[in-house]
Amino acid sequence: MSNKNKVAIIFTGGTISMKIDPRIHAAIPALTSEEIISMVTNIENFSEIEVINYANIPSPHITPSMMMEIANLVKKTIAREDITGVIVTHGTDTLEETAYLLDLIIKTDKPIVIVGAMRNSSELGYDGSSNLSAALCTAISSRAKNKGVLVVMNNEVNAASEVTKTNTLSLDTFKSPEFGSLGIVDNDEVIFYRDMISHQFIDTNIIEEKVGLIKCVPGIESDILNFYIDSGYKGIVIEALGRGNLPPKMVSGVKRAINKNIPVVMVSRCPTGRVLDSYGYEGGGKHLRELGVIFGGNLPGQKIRIKLMLALGLTNNMNEIKEIIEQNLFI
Repeated sequence: MSNKNKVAIIFTGGTISMKIDPRIHAAIPALTSEEIISMVTNIENFSEIEVINYANIPSPHITPSMMMEIANLVKKTIAREDITGVIVTHGTDTLEETAYLLDLIIKTDKPIVIVGAMRNSSELGYDGSSNLSAALCTAISSRAKNKGVLVVMNNEVNAASEVTKTNTLSLDTFKSPEFGSLGIVDNDEVIFYRDMISHQFIDTNIIEEKVGLIKCVPGIESDILNFYIDSGYKGIVIEALGRGNLPPKMVSGVKRAINKNIPVVMVSRCPTGRVLDSYGYEGGGKHLRELGVIFGGNLPGQKIRIKLMLALGLTNNMNEIKEIIEQNLFI
């Protein structure tokens, strides 16, 4: 082959690999990687493709340990001199968690692109082929170097650290609500409109899976916190109210966790905005910070959980965990 680009596509499954099973009238994993690639017309004119089949499973079946396996596979592949970039196909339900994990633990200047589909191949308007073609245009572009892991869907390019799934069915479900997309794919070219100021790297190959996530609501008490503590969980994430505040009956559970050297990381249940120690009442942000609660910035709960899992894979020291989680969050 004459062109110089070579892109590895790691297939993990998801809706992009599904079609309707007529017996049960529901979508299941069915397409092979070759069938998916064959739907991208003229792909051979853009790059040589190497197919790596990791799995063909729906993304709710993906576990944190599998995310780490995918990360190690990407690391090994992206390090090869003959590889221009790596694309990972993934189901959209947990795509943002896998993308963020890859972003945190892989250090490379080469493009890494995560892509999926919202419609299966039996539906009208299957978006898998168009999304994969946009991902390929991104993966072979020199403009996509040193951008961290990118999520490419619906011709938009988003940073793995910022993007989230915002709608259960829309093709433009993946958005960066806080800052907007990094760029677009137009006329088979990727165009960037802004850049990331900083990029965090956590040097670990270990992930601690026993990290709980609690969504705060009015009147919630400490029973779920105590369950996690008594069940041997190593870390707890709380999606708090507003600016970062908890109902007072949660405070005893927070204290108990911290006293047992279990890090408690707080973010907001609001879609955008960071937590801050603005309020001094019982359960307010200032009170919680004085107790030792770690602040997770503007990340959603599902992402800060991934970050805490990796931090716990690296260290059990509470101060070191706090430094990892809060890096670049406070001046």
